[in-house]
Amino acid sequence: MVRECLRPNAENASLSELEAAAKYASTQRAHNRFRAMIALVMGFERQDVAKLFGVSERAVRRWIRAFNEQGVDGLLEEPHPGRPRKITPEQAEHCCALLEQPQQVDEVHWTGVKFHGYLRDVLQIELGYSTVIRFLHEQSYRLKVPQPWPDRQDETLREAFREKLKTLLEDSQVELWFGDESGFEGDPRPRRRWAKVGAKARVTKNGDHLRMNVTGMVCPRTGQAYLLEFTHTDTETFQAFLDEANRDLQFERKRQILVLDNASWHKRKTLRWGRFEVLYLPPYSPDLNPIEKLWLLIKAEWFTDFIAKTRDQLIARLDQALLWAIKRPDFNQKTCSIRT
Repeated sequence: MVRECLRPNAENASLSELEAAAKYASTQRAHNRFRAMIALVMGFERQDVAKLFGVSERAVRRWIRAFNEQGVDGLLEEPHPGRPRKITPEQAEHCCALLEQPQQVDEVHWTGVKFHGYLRDVLQIELGYSTVIRFLHEQSYRLKVPQPWPDRQDETLREAFREKLKTLLEDSQVELWFGDESGFEGDPRPRRRWAKVGAKARVTKNGDHLRMNVTGMVCPRTGQAYLLEFTHTDTETFQAFLDEANRDLQFERKRQILVLDNASWHKRKTLRWGRFEVLYLPPYSPDLNPIEKLWLLIKAEWFTDFIAKTRDQLIARLDQALLWAIKRPDFNQKTCSIRT
């Protein structure tokens, strides 16, 4: 019997968000679900989590599926049966079609208020605004900020790159590294949070625009991460990073392939690569670089609502964050796994 490979999607919520949800859970059962998900995200096996919380492995699988489909909301207590639904299954199907294609009724997009008004005034469905919002949640709709997505991707080049990765992954003499740069600010953009109606949610902003850059690379096979701090990013700092990596790292395999994006400082003819061979990503394809997930996790865990008043404070925090990432190869191995 083949064991089902089912893991929680770590992009649905950071560990800090799961910790907060567990802390403020309204029931002990919901609290246990959040704590179980934290353990799973951190790498515990399902059977161990089931024993720890005194439930069946089947229940743990059900929690993972709910979390992957609905995020944190999927782990909340299910509502108790109440009065008959005001939206019939036939009406629900029609409503979902309208949500997906608002142009059917000459709308560009829907807000909760606008959609409630349409159901009440046009479709003559008598229901309150809160009922509409609950219905949207039940249908797995959430308010999301649209992510910009480049429209200049070349799918032919992307597919050729994936095939190239497959070939390299099958070569026992090749070690794949994925490199990139990321900026870390002293007053990063705050995350959304719940606040009472009429109250303003505020975080401190010093306005000094303190910033440090990190150049790094990660090996998905071993989970090894090599990360260095710089005040800025250019050809000179990237060369310094290559020099340090060639000096500090001990390589198990004969060939070291470093996958990079098409930034100008990655493509200078004067660069001295040492033991590395470079492979460039297709244009506009950051989603094919697994180190991007590592940047997101570092920022979520260490820089959510973090305010640095001085550069020294920012550097001290960044030192802690990078050591946290470097010392967790097993976690990096799972986080930065390659999906071709």
